[in-house]
Amino acid sequence: MNVRRSAAVLAAVAVIGAATPAAADPSPSPSPALPSALHGDKDPKYDGVWRQSLALLAQDTVGVKPAAKSVQWLVRQQCADGAFAAYRADPAAACDGSTMVDTNATSAAVQALAALGGHDDVTGKAVRWLKSVQNEDGGWGYAPGGASDTNSTSVVIGALAAAGEQPGGVEKGGKSPYDALLKLALPCGGDDDGAFAFQPDKKGKLFANADATAAGVLGALGKGMVTEAGEKASGTDCAKPGTPGQAAANGAGYLTAALAADGDHLMSALPGAEPQPDFGNTADAVVALAAHGDTGQAEKSVRWLKKNAAAWAAQNGPAAYAQLIFAAHATGTDPRDFGGADLVKQLNATGPAPQAAAAKAGGQDGENAKDAKDAEESDSVFGVWWYVGVCLVAGIGIGFLFSSGRRKKQQP
Repeated sequence: MNVRRSAAVLAAVAVIGAATPAAADPSPSPSPALPSALHGDKDPKYDGVWRQSLALLAQDTVGVKPAAKSVQWLVRQQCADGAFAAYRADPAAACDGSTMVDTNATSAAVQALAALGGHDDVTGKAVRWLKSVQNEDGGWGYAPGGASDTNSTSVVIGALAAAGEQPGGVEKGGKSPYDALLKLALPCGGDDDGAFAFQPDKKGKLFANADATAAGVLGALGKGMVTEAGEKASGTDCAKPGTPGQAAANGAGYLTAALAADGDHLMSALPGAEPQPDFGNTADAVVALAAHGDTGQAEKSVRWLKKNAAAWAAQNGPAAYAQLIFAAHATGTDPRDFGGADLVKQLNATGPAPQAAAAKAGGQDGENAKDAKDAEESDSVFGVWWYVGVCLVAGIGIGFLFSSGRRKKQQP
């Protein structure tokens, strides 16, 4: 699962898990075959749409035309009301009250399909759904009706911008997404000044979160996952985050200090375990800093990723390769020579051959000529069985998904 949205995912799941009785020790069930159009070889029940969207968006970013059936698979995951779930086992079945749609999957799909072009009907329906579930404070939570969080609000801002909307003009109760982000920005003057929190704690207090800060900087800038370097930033002093631009500048300052403090990368802290390098959030921080124009630290951190991220990407698959490609793109780094690795080739290998490659291999795009049919292939093998597993994820060590702040301060 992509770490960028992990906090939001688990926050929503934890609510479900809290209301669910402890399950008996289940007998292991056989792993069903994966859909042939899907990128990645791991169970898609929690991240199928997310990783597919990032894979297609990354391919488009580097000029690769994705397999038609992979695009069609993503399109068919949409519910009639415009929302997307993390994964729908049977896309031919209508979505109902048990379909766990979410803003993150929906927004990722919008960003990918808008970039690819030709899917205005799909992205238009998705944007209308996102607007319909906007919170009164102007933001979004992971699940419809959930409390606004920085990560979800920011990824929705990216989707709105990708679809041609002005995020600041999308309001609920007179509040825009930027109003929600400003409420989640820490004030200046403390140890973690300038950072964004994921959400307030139960007492309303904000705690710095590097993952949320990377997302918040992009969101405050009105940017999506794919961005080029912005104009050179001037001034590094934290100031009252009264505007989205100032909040972004403050967040960029926090990220710069946090990266530099740990050797140009971020760290994650598992409860009871030694801190470990956080590759995904480091890549996200690179994109955020580059978008803000802080290219000096962004380039240092990209060099660190080039030396150290290969094993992490290979283990985590398409979304991880996509994150590294986004970081490379934002800093003008060649993703086909990323520390000696060809990220584009590695990403392409996680799913069906891109259209040009398929045509070259077979003389025509025969593999993609069956798009709709192949996108359905093996989908029906998955039943609604996986929904039961959602409630169990709350116990799988949530801590590893939260990166530590500049001083590794933990939220109580």
